[in-house]
Amino acid sequence: MKLGKPAIRRLSEMICGNESFDHFPYRTSSQLTKFFFDIDLDYGHDGTTRAVWVESVLLELNDKSSETDKFPSVELCKVIEYLINPDHFLMDVKYDHSKAIEDLNKALKSSGLILQTDWDGQSKVALLNGEFISTAVKNTGSVKHITFSPSVFKVPEKPLNVKLISVMMPFNKSFDDTFSAIKRVADHTEISFECLRADDIWNNSTFIQDIFDLIYCARIVIVDFTGRNPNVMYETGIAHTLGKEVIPICQNFEDIPSDLTHHRALKYLPNDEGYRTLFNELFKRIKAIIERA
Repeated sequence: MKLGKPAIRRLSEMICGNESFDHFPYRTSSQLTKFFFDIDLDYGHDGTTRAVWVESVLLELNDKSSETDKFPSVELCKVIEYLINPDHFLMDVKYDHSKAIEDLNKALKSSGLILQTDWDGQSKVALLNGEFISTAVKNTGSVKHITFSPSVFKVPEKPLNVKLISVMMPFNKSFDDTFSAIKRVADHTEISFECLRADDIWNNSTFIQDIFDLIYCARIVIVDFTGRNPNVMYETGIAHTLGKEVIPICQNFEDIPSDLTHHRALKYLPNDEGYRTLFNELFKRIKAIIERA
């Protein structure tokens, strides 16, 4: 199948990062060439208007044969998936990965397509009925859902609390001001969330069960990687496995493990100005999550 011309035109504007889609990275002539080279597509910008040239490339890719009549060509799927790679959105706070996914889904919806985002933040082109095609394989599969029965925890008989933010951070007084900044966001009248960390509750005989309950029931999980605390790493793994909205924060990007660096983290400084910045950026991130629901 082929994408319609309106979708192709929007994709070209997104790739360029033009004004109407300025939450995508802006790409110069040489950066557009590099964009296609990075995914093994041999196209070099010829000096014409950026968006017009990109649109011509996309139209050419759109005309290529596909593995199945339900999807565009493998080359075009590769472009779409690379466009939304979270690594592109790490370098500037104005780049909004969530908004980018939203706009890309609007462009794809008319063709019966949607982006399926995995636990690691990477996205695949998928059908609205759940089928997806990977650019790395030729056969089409289906989205899998798993039921699990953990041996270390008990699955709590509690519903999801859509107004709960759980916070995973080292239990150290030096993080109290960080937690206060997070709580101020949660208490903001426009957000109005409850904000808890594990030392706020004592419902079970084991501490780790309280933590699991807190993550399991939360709408959003905020994790502070500062200091490379092993407990926080473990709790982040639980949150990702449960499919939670995880917002990483840190005082130093080097504290984030390499396996998690593709997740867009909020960096803050442990001072008054840094906590104000953290408040503002968290507010924007949580508001975007709410509006996306």
